Amino acid sequence: MLSDSIVIIPTFNEKENIENIIRKVFSLPDVFHILVVDDGSPDGTANIVKSLQNEYEGMLHIEERKGKLGLGTAYIHGFRWALERSYEFIFEMDADFSHNPDDLIRLKTACIEDADLAIGSRYIRGVNVVNWPMSRVLMSYFASVYVRIITGINIQDATAGFKCYRRVVLETIPLDKIRFIGYAFQIEMKFTAIKYGFNVVEVPIIFTDRTEGTSKMSTKIFREAFLGVIQIKLSSFFRNYSRVR
Repeated sequence: MLSDSIVIIPTFNEKENIENIIRKVFSLPDVFHILVVDDGSPDGTANIVKSLQNEYEGMLHIEERKGKLGLGTAYIHGFRWALERSYEFIFEMDADFSHNPDDLIRLKTACIEDADLAIGSRYIRGVNVVNWPMSRVLMSYFASVYVRIITGINIQDATAGFKCYRRVVLETIPLDKIRFIGYAFQIEMKFTAIKYGFNVVEVPIIFTDRTEGTSKMSTKIFREAFLGVIQIKLSSFFRNYSRVR
């Protein structure tokens, strides 16, 4: 079944979630394809995906990489894969149901209407996070405040990882110049899209922490983001963000 939309799901040890998330996306009234980018999960995540490919022929795809190479590089791998094909709407989504697949339709609608990049935002209407400890909520919320202060971009959820890009955004951003791989990757992509003049819109979502599997969050990832924001801003002074017409 043809689709103009591809959902990129990076995985590392997601055997508890991957089949359920795939089936949920394919149960939606709109047709989405899925690309799983698996970083050599030793728990057999990739094998589960491959076992479902006959059932969802032409709709479910997998790219396997050797070793844990980082979230940002997984998405960029997925972006390039999608751009080689005819997808108009390219999504980022986690495998663990922290992002509600039902919201894919709302993000796509935002891009059909006027957005170039639609962000599933936890903070555009208060704080909409379920099952996180208060310490993590505060860290995430104030990380976005910090990003706004340093970069000057008016995004309430700067570290959000649930997004829909129109194809033109990823064709315009020089993906080989995106340097970060963790939370800073999400910030850098939003910042760069805005600098290129694209319309970035936040769509309110409810974020629910995973109930299965293990979180990949670490202090190293937060440290990269904290220092990376400064680097992103400084390097922007030496870059040309003019779009080639």
